[in-house]
Amino acid sequence: MDVRSFTVGPFAENTYFVRRDGSEKALVIDPGDEAPRLLAAIDELGLEVEAILLTHTHVDHVGAVTPVAEATGAAVYCPELETPMLADIMRWTPPMPGIGPFEGYDADETVSGGEKLALAGFDIDVISTPGHSIGHVTYSIPGESAVFSGDVLFQGSVGRVDLPGGDWPTLAKSLQLLVESHPPETTVYPGHMGITTLQRELASNPFLAELPAR
Repeated sequence: MDVRSFTVGPFAENTYFVRRDGSEKALVIDPGDEAPRLLAAIDELGLEVEAILLTHTHVDHVGAVTPVAEATGAAVYCPELETPMLADIMRWTPPMPGIGPFEGYDADETVSGGEKLALAGFDIDVISTPGHSIGHVTYSIPGESAVFSGDVLFQGSVGRVDLPGGDWPTLAKSLQLLVESHPPETTVYPGHMGITTLQRELASNPFLAELPAR
């Protein structure tokens, strides 16, 4: 698996391009900002974007959805509970300097957890992982021992729960689910900060230490 990470925007969000080694077909996960930069990289790499996968719709993860979708023709997969936020991004965007304006997008496909997707040569499990936002999902690629965790799990931390839809007990259940359903060597591609593994986080992440023993 070939994964390219692009840290974009004022919130330093991680956008991922994912493809099989040597393949032109690719996934874009959470295109958060800097659409011209992302589109230039797509052209430079010669990618055929088959789908855009969204873990959730906070503005730092979806700001570049519309221009990337329109330029590539790729279908956008969005958490079902969060389609209104994607459709009207600026309504949910805090008035901060340097943020936006962004154009909303009507999702082509919705996911809520439990779906199995076959895209760009990958078999993908969609896992419901709310707690940071109401409809947050994680995309797991078991054949590659990889999860794209959005803002659920980070290197040394977890997603904040003080935004609308955030709830720590719910997030803790989502974290427990990820830990129990994946082997420790699973690579975690988070929405912010560095790439890590479940094993590393189980050993050092203070938030995971609060979870019940496996």
